[in-house]
Amino acid sequence: MSHSPSLLEDLLQALPELRPQMYFKPSLTALSHAMEDQVLAGTDQPIVIANFQRERFYRQEARRYLRISQRTNQVYVLAAPETDFANRSEHYETIAFNPTDALAQEWHLVVIGVHYAACLICRERQIVLPSDVSIQVAADQLRRFEGIWSFERKTARQAAILLLDRILEYRPELAEKITQAKTMLGRQTKAKANAVNPGPFAERLITYLQAGQYKLLKAYRSITAQERKERLVNLITSAVRRSLNPDEILTVAVKELGQALQACRCLIYRCKETDTTVTIQHEYLGDGVVSLVGERWNLAENPLFQRVVQHQERLYVNDTRTDPWVLKEEEVMPPRSLLQQWQIASWLMVPVIHQSRLLGMVEVHFCSSACNWSEDNLELVDAIATQIGIALIQAEAYANLEDLNQQLEALDRTRSNLIAITGHELRTPLSTIQVCLESLASEPDMPPELRQVMLQSALADAERMRNLVQDFLTLSQLESGRVEWHLEPLPIRECVDLALSSLRIHQQGASLPAITIDVPLDLPLVQADGEWLVEVLSKLLDNACKFTDSAGQVQVEAQMNGGNLLEVTISDTGRGIEPNRLEVIFDRFYQEEGALRRTTGGTGLGLAICRQIITRLGGQIWAESAGKDQGSQFHITLPIAQTEEDEKAPSIRSDRRKVNKAKR
Repeated sequence: MSHSPSLLEDLLQALPELRPQMYFKPSLTALSHAMEDQVLAGTDQPIVIANFQRERFYRQEARRYLRISQRTNQVYVLAAPETDFANRSEHYETIAFNPTDALAQEWHLVVIGVHYAACLICRERQIVLPSDVSIQVAADQLRRFEGIWSFERKTARQAAILLLDRILEYRPELAEKITQAKTMLGRQTKAKANAVNPGPFAERLITYLQAGQYKLLKAYRSITAQERKERLVNLITSAVRRSLNPDEILTVAVKELGQALQACRCLIYRCKETDTTVTIQHEYLGDGVVSLVGERWNLAENPLFQRVVQHQERLYVNDTRTDPWVLKEEEVMPPRSLLQQWQIASWLMVPVIHQSRLLGMVEVHFCSSACNWSEDNLELVDAIATQIGIALIQAEAYANLEDLNQQLEALDRTRSNLIAITGHELRTPLSTIQVCLESLASEPDMPPELRQVMLQSALADAERMRNLVQDFLTLSQLESGRVEWHLEPLPIRECVDLALSSLRIHQQGASLPAITIDVPLDLPLVQADGEWLVEVLSKLLDNACKFTDSAGQVQVEAQMNGGNLLEVTISDTGRGIEPNRLEVIFDRFYQEEGALRRTTGGTGLGLAICRQIITRLGGQIWAESAGKDQGSQFHITLPIAQTEEDEKAPSIRSDRRKVNKAKR
């Protein structure tokens, strides 16, 4: 027998008087379970044929069909296999059809007994859902099916025959059993349809209807709460856009929040963790409630405030008269007379925080009776507190705008000084870059070798300019005192290893001289800032390698220098320094003759930066050399950490930030 890919189409062709309808998945689930409950509640032995589309859908109903198979031996279950679903004849017949079969897009259930017949023949309609997350979560519930649901025995019998024919194609060995089933269908043709108790069927449908109504009510409540939250957030956002005046923002926020919660009193005030009192200025007040405007609100003696500050999260008390925590803290809580004076029966405190910094507090009071805070209301206040925090930060930035303008004016005044200081150092590399680029542009027939030389010269001087700008900014930061020092006990060997690692990353691919480390592990800890100390060691090692041939040597030593100082020496066998220049090399922009500059590069600020750092750390830096081509030694001293006993020093975190800074 030939058939179309869709069993629904075959049924409509055989019974053209049928008219298909559209069903959502929850409706089909309710109908299917109701039909199955009817079988379980009956006493006859019906034919049951079910197509679940996919194995995973069948797994959800496997136990139910095991119970159904105890009522009748004519049970057939079809599904597209995904794991271990296969053709079997155990408690009932399972038919694993090809996943490309049209049955994979259809949902069928046919039940035919002596006194009862029903069928559900549907085909899924694919729909394109919006990308909204909430829609995607409920996508399974929005699946739609087109098909037939009927109690007519004629329709159910035709659907059963079509399904049995499909089963026979996949499992020819069931031919005898299927013939027996068709014979049963023939004998039941004249049976009275649906002469059975409809109770189980109706009860199942009522249960699904009630569950659906409950879900709708829950969804409506959620939508209402979300709409209320968005409205309040939009109001506060609009207030922020209209004005950067914090008083105006807080006035709007406290009014709208108090009205939304129908609170007796709502307070919003600005405060810091260290504040002991605050004067109330912004308040929403219900009818018959005492106002707190102008009152000094004690924060130091309020354990609720202290706990909110400590944990940086909201805290609420449903009933101040019976709450166990309040009773436990009775000695440190505000006096009972004070709670009675301000009529606080239920109390909510939500901190206004931005980047772990307390900016203010939102308080909500219910005075006439206790309040059980719902999660929706708590989330609403949290959302408002977040918006208030953003608004206060923006207002604070606006208030600091004048100071920022003054700083910009100061920077503008130093601009001319910067140009004067760096002009000479910038002119030379700029001239080189310009000459190279002009030559490349005006001489297209330049030999490739010479063209490569020009490009390398331009790139080298561009890198020199970049390093100059970076070093100048670092030196300016040190000299202006804007550096925040973090002194701690540190092992000098770990600092040296980190600086050496930074050097090798920076000089990747370059041929370095031999470097030896003679830093005993049992040296006492030094008191220093790890990041800046690694910066100094990296620059000194970089200079030593820069002025030493690859066949030379660089050595790092550390030893006690008497008293409370540890001395680190970085020696090299390189070009050395003239004795009369041992002090001036620490001046800004100092470099030797131009030929040396071109071969080694550099900005002339490295040693000046090192001296600034070491001096700030409480040590000294100096250089020694016997003269040109006699090598050089750079010495730094650092104070030893004053500890009563040897403790394991905190490790220096060689994260990307420190390594990059050391490379610069």
